[in-house]
Amino acid sequence: MSRVVVVTGGTRGIGLGLAKSFLTQGCKVVICGRSEGSVQGAVGELSTLGDVHGIPCDVSDPEQVQALWDGAVERYGRVDIWINNAGVMHSLVDFVDASTKEIRNVVDVNLLGSLYGTHVAMQGMREQEGGGFVFLMEGLGSDGKTRALHTLYGTSKYAVRYLFKSLVEEAADTPVRIGSISPGIVVTELLTAVYEDRPVEEFDRVKKIFNILADRVDTVAPWIVEQVLAAQNNGATITWLTGFTAFGRFMTAPFNKRDLFAGDADMVQ
Repeated sequence: MSRVVVVTGGTRGIGLGLAKSFLTQGCKVVICGRSEGSVQGAVGELSTLGDVHGIPCDVSDPEQVQALWDGAVERYGRVDIWINNAGVMHSLVDFVDASTKEIRNVVDVNLLGSLYGTHVAMQGMREQEGGGFVFLMEGLGSDGKTRALHTLYGTSKYAVRYLFKSLVEEAADTPVRIGSISPGIVVTELLTAVYEDRPVEEFDRVKKIFNILADRVDTVAPWIVEQVLAAQNNGATITWLTGFTAFGRFMTAPFNKRDLFAGDADMVQ
């Protein structure tokens, strides 16, 4: 029996990549995005790969998140895997110079979205036969390491790490399992868009690091999906870029030239 998977923020970036990979693995997939247009566009792209359904949803609105669960269950009868993937970045400025609108947006999507999504999914999975698996998406800051100009994003992801660790304890002896996904550095609009208003020289500098440590969606997503589908235990952690892997890439960088941005010059002007 094919599993039913919900991917929030599944209309672009790594979320879209995960949806594609789940479909190629025979899963039934529900994606969400903020607008009807973005959802329908993604569904059109994904529909040739398998059984997919799209529902507009602002993950910072608990009623819309509940409607996402209800719509998935109405369509497919249950939800086996829920992935809190929706996330946003902010402009690269000192925290003191960030706008209150940006602060609210990052907290609403990255943190409240994860809280509401997990809350709704755990409630639903607790009541259905066989329970289910909820995954939280980690990112820069989850490990507690700090980086200038990323204070807001990093804070939201550090909170997600706490949420994961605490829920693993709470989910023990229940039919619901909690997992985390750390995709590493993935070349998406989330990564590159913040450099649009920065000096070209700055992006040229960070590209050198990205070309060592980053990967494309079509490389990372299939591997993550394989790990998600194979996960069985509460507290499962799926990590693409480990410290050992990062060290190896730096050591071999002089001999292994990579250009992840070839042909993508329009990503950052």
